[in-house]
Amino acid sequence: MTAAALPEARGRFAQTLADMWASRPAKKLRRDRFALVCLSVIALYALVALLVATGLIGSDFADRIAPNYTPPNNESWKHWLGTDRQGRSIIVRMLYSTKVAFGVGFVSALIGATVGTLMGGVAGYYGKRLDAAVVWLYSTIQSIPNLLLLIALSYAVSQWLGRGILVVYVAFGATFWVGPCRVVRGEVLKLRESEYVQAARAMGYSNARILLLHILPNTMHLVLVYFALLFVGAIKSEVILSYLGLGVQGEPSWGVMINQSRAELISGYYWQIGAATVAMFGLVLCFNVFADALQDALDPKSL
Repeated sequence: MTAAALPEARGRFAQTLADMWASRPAKKLRRDRFALVCLSVIALYALVALLVATGLIGSDFADRIAPNYTPPNNESWKHWLGTDRQGRSIIVRMLYSTKVAFGVGFVSALIGATVGTLMGGVAGYYGKRLDAAVVWLYSTIQSIPNLLLLIALSYAVSQWLGRGILVVYVAFGATFWVGPCRVVRGEVLKLRESEYVQAARAMGYSNARILLLHILPNTMHLVLVYFALLFVGAIKSEVILSYLGLGVQGEPSWGVMINQSRAELISGYYWQIGAATVAMFGLVLCFNVFADALQDALDPKSL
């Protein structure tokens, strides 16, 4: 890009942001105060995850900062939620787990939404045997209980790659595409016979160009909502897998914290499971509320 073209590109980008801010969905979303509060909470979680990822928070999560159990107290911010039986700060482990949750949620939702959108778009547009094959594939996957399928995939992949965060990405990526695929396929079936698509065909555009530039962009309102839902689903599933020992290994996550707190509950030490549960509940609740508000705002039939 030349120096002369840079101001023009900046101007187009600024105009695009201004158009998005003034759009009907953005105005409707801004009127929903509760959704904005939830978005602010999500942004706070994201900030914590960013600070942890950059090493500003949580770099000492494995250090023994107390000789044994310490109840919540005000001596230091690291002691606000007490320590576990290894003397590790609960609040540091909880904050560090936010990075793991956001990483799993974002990567899994991105893979699922991307793969599902492309497969659903191709199946709905081209139809025939390709459509039948895709429908058979996602129908087969959906016929298996999701949790059992994730456990089986995680165990199988861990035998090949070893246990760790990569196993979670592979297992989630292999299953989370089903929902977006079904929704996008149904929408493409309606859009492929619309007037603007027929006009594009009359102008000689290729099928790939029509699908990628004319049809799939008109399904993005559905994809965005599903992205938020997949984000939440990935976080909850990762907690379950980590609790069972098939998910995150060697670093804190909310599932690992809940697993480790089982023995502590017998002795009356509740603050580890309480911190992990509350942190997960807050993020999942805010994402669910915001996803519903986003769906209402992006629905072209809503006023």
